[in-house]
Amino acid sequence: MKRRIMVVDDSRLVRVQLEDVLQGTDYEIAAHCRSGEDAIEQYAVVQPDLVTMDIIMQGMDGLDAAEIILKNHPDARIVMISSLAYDDTFKRAEAIGARGFVDKPFHQEQLLKVFGQALR
Repeated sequence: MKRRIMVVDDSRLVRVQLEDVLQGTDYEIAAHCRSGEDAIEQYAVVQPDLVTMDIIMQGMDGLDAAEIILKNHPDARIVMISSLAYDDTFKRAEAIGARGFVDKPFHQEQLLKVFGQALR
């Protein structure tokens, strides 16, 4: 059975890239949210195995959205995917409970490794 992923990113291109990279793997995209607010609303409906969360989006950023999702659903598994690979961003993501961080642009091997670690 495939693991269901909810992609949270305001870029449609990122969703398409993730679909391409995940083809033929044990993962499938179950939902795509374009904002942190949408992700918070959709999490309980979608009940994904894993969430990929961008940081910079219109409205609420991904770190704030991840923090709210994890407060409401402590068992949520969230991996941050961003081009903002700074120490303070890593520290905040870790502090709120994110299970991993993937830099953009991403590659299949890197994604699958981080996803596997997040789901353990």
